[in-house]
Amino acid sequence: MSNDLALLGGSPAIVTDPGDLFAWPIVTQEDEDAILDVLRRGAMSGLDVTKEWEREFAAWNGVEYGLGCCNGTAGLLAAMWACEVGAGTEIICPSMTYWASAVPALQLGATVNFADINPDTLCLDPADLEHRIGPRTKAIVVVHYTGYPCEMDEIMAIARKHGVRVIEDASHAHGGLYKGQMVGTLGDITAMSMMAGKGFAVGEAGMILTNDRTLYERCVAFGHYERTGTVGRWFGVDQQITDPELTPYSGVPLGGAKHRLNQWCAAMGRVQLKYYPQRMAEIQAAMNRFWDLLEGVPGIHAHRPPADSGSTMGGWYSARGLYRAEELGGLPCARYCEAVRAEGFPGCGPGANGALHLHAYFHTADIFRMGQPTSIAFGQRDVRQGPGSLPVSESINEIALSIPWFKHDRPDVIAEYALAFRKAAEHADELGEEVE
Repeated sequence: MSNDLALLGGSPAIVTDPGDLFAWPIVTQEDEDAILDVLRRGAMSGLDVTKEWEREFAAWNGVEYGLGCCNGTAGLLAAMWACEVGAGTEIICPSMTYWASAVPALQLGATVNFADINPDTLCLDPADLEHRIGPRTKAIVVVHYTGYPCEMDEIMAIARKHGVRVIEDASHAHGGLYKGQMVGTLGDITAMSMMAGKGFAVGEAGMILTNDRTLYERCVAFGHYERTGTVGRWFGVDQQITDPELTPYSGVPLGGAKHRLNQWCAAMGRVQLKYYPQRMAEIQAAMNRFWDLLEGVPGIHAHRPPADSGSTMGGWYSARGLYRAEELGGLPCARYCEAVRAEGFPGCGPGANGALHLHAYFHTADIFRMGQPTSIAFGQRDVRQGPGSLPVSESINEIALSIPWFKHDRPDVIAEYALAFRKAAEHADELGEEVE
């Protein structure tokens, strides 16, 4: 194999067919049989399998209440409403995240005060948090971005000081640890997506986790009408609402939403949970192997917690690396990624999500046709943020890049992918600035 860059005429580093190295989720006959059982019983819209999955998933995470949802976005919407996010209020959310972490706030008549991220964790920066809290702040949404656990000790201390709820978006971090404790168990309430591309993937589904009975009941009341009636009334299901402020509305969802999930997903979730810990462990072994092989290579740094921190990356969803152009003579991240792609990994690209605070949705969208942007239409403070307001989030295309997300620990093949990244870094001075 030539040590010359493939982009400049050399041989590529990656020559082995990856096979199922990146295939996910792992679906077996057991998954299929569980789904077919639901189908043959006509139980897709039932609750029996869902409730078992909720109990099992909550127990695995070490919390008291689990509530399945049709998707993670629905879970985040319900969690915000449960935390009293409403007209004229605010949430704080990192700008670097998928839109569902923030958009539901506007659906409730609130607005979003975006915070910047830490350039090493890519998670909400606690140093940019406290000054954003005001009398209208109801919740802080934290995102364990691509599996990296947020600095929850600092965030929770600030939240408790100001009496603000913390909602964890753990959609990227199923099974991850923060200082030995499961992410999703650290804030007041957690919502997470389990769509087909996630680390814990069961189709289009979501889950809410909490130890707070009041928040749990509010989420049930918001979108699970069939679970709010007493036995023998409405739908003949067990009573799950005891709050006297909520019981008058039994049988009709307070959010005007239907958040029940298809029990095909719940059935698959029960099977996946049986095997997820061991599959997650293999992902972690593979990803750590990749980064260990790149230890000390300039310009490219591991996006993972320190080994002695007690924190882990869970299923390492949508894996990223940290890029530092100054260590490679100022080589733009896009050009570096171009070189890695030529070495045989087509998935390498600069950046991650787009910075949400710059999106027109949060500046000009008139969702409810009120004649003015929804972000200020309900008496909210105008906290809209323009270019230059969150510099780290806005620099994401220069400080982060996509890396392989291995699902199996196969040392020889992983070594080829690591070599691709090493070659691009070690030959950075030959690359110039041309981008295809």
